[in-house]
Amino acid sequence: MKRNAINDLIKWKQDEERKPLVLRGARQVGKTWLMKEFGKNYYESYVYFNFDEEDGLKSIFEVNKNPQRIVELLSMIAGEKILPETTLIIFDEIQECSAALNALKYFKEKANEYHVIAAGSLLGTLLAQPKSYPVGMVNLLDVTPLTFDEFLDATDTMLYTFYRSITKEQKIEEIFHKRLLEAYNNYLIIGGMPECVSSWIKHKDPSRIAQIQKELIQIYENDFSKHNGKVNSGRILMVFRSIVTQLAKSNEKFMYGAVREGGRARDFEEAIEWLVSAGMLNRVYNVSKLEHPLSTFEKLDQFKLFVFDTGLLKYMAGIDNSAILLKTDYQFKGPLTENFVLQQLCGQYDVAPHYYSDRSGEIDFVIQYGTSIIPVEAKGGEDKSAPTFKKYVSEHQSEYAVRFSKRGYRKDGYITNMPLYLARKMKELL
Repeated sequence: MKRNAINDLIKWKQDEERKPLVLRGARQVGKTWLMKEFGKNYYESYVYFNFDEEDGLKSIFEVNKNPQRIVELLSMIAGEKILPETTLIIFDEIQECSAALNALKYFKEKANEYHVIAAGSLLGTLLAQPKSYPVGMVNLLDVTPLTFDEFLDATDTMLYTFYRSITKEQKIEEIFHKRLLEAYNNYLIIGGMPECVSSWIKHKDPSRIAQIQKELIQIYENDFSKHNGKVNSGRILMVFRSIVTQLAKSNEKFMYGAVREGGRARDFEEAIEWLVSAGMLNRVYNVSKLEHPLSTFEKLDQFKLFVFDTGLLKYMAGIDNSAILLKTDYQFKGPLTENFVLQQLCGQYDVAPHYYSDRSGEIDFVIQYGTSIIPVEAKGGEDKSAPTFKKYVSEHQSEYAVRFSKRGYRKDGYITNMPLYLARKMKELL
């Protein structure tokens, strides 16, 4: 599989202002594979250290603060000389050793000629506590499940070649449109978890995918129970399990009362923060005005939560594959579509997506692009009804307005109709 994040890693390597790099992201999204693949293909050699597997490593960092001495000892353990610039040093599961995480600061200050990259599960929750890591001394890179373009590249190279060639307002022939919609439906079922995509390529067996997704959910839920920080693990689990119910409510912000009867913000806000920091959930805030800069109009008490992988959400909601593949309409189609669109939009723009809601209705997503505000509607079928979205577009005559659906790619007045499979190319095509 090719991952887009490799391009970010190459830029990091070439950057003269480079700092030690920390990869964030949920467990099993491919961080370890990515680091090793990068080391194998872009360095003369790499050395790999896993703090979860090798307990003895911790003492090196607990006793030493001199990076040169640390490198000397690591060279002895690895059985090869670690060289500046040409050897990539990989620290995995670094959250198991706070001294190692802290040592990244010394590499930046005293030995920046060494290329150091680190990752770990639930690292985001640790990085959310500023005292626990060297603020300003590391570069950060978020790693997510495969996006639709990466999925397409892995599963159908010929179709991916066509997909890449699509340009602004190009007419897409019906044969390609249908094949891309099929790939989109497959993505809703399989999602972007590397193990699921790999299994699909090898076996083309949907029951195997469902089993992997079931096991992944169990792994994540076990992680919650093992979590021994100040946030109540039972509450983390309750919030996570409430997501399907939350998203099933039409045009509703996150409701604490849906997690537990009588639930309040103070009961669950730390659990939500933990899940967002861990990379398990994506949070989208409502805004009071559709104006630049969006973040100044955030309603911090009104937000929606989405799952970081659409395939996992589909499994959690218990949607049968036949509903996605054969039915034009099914329960939970809207939330699943929105989850997909958000997953593809994340990381495309400098400002995270928001949404807009008032008494008259809702706009699914609002994107800030420079000083422009782009309203975005996500439709699971060919339906065009979206009164709030249309009203805003006609009143503001927006420079950009995008409606994602299963319809063809075309401009319709002020609205650009994009097929759902083009969500990952939105910025490029505008």
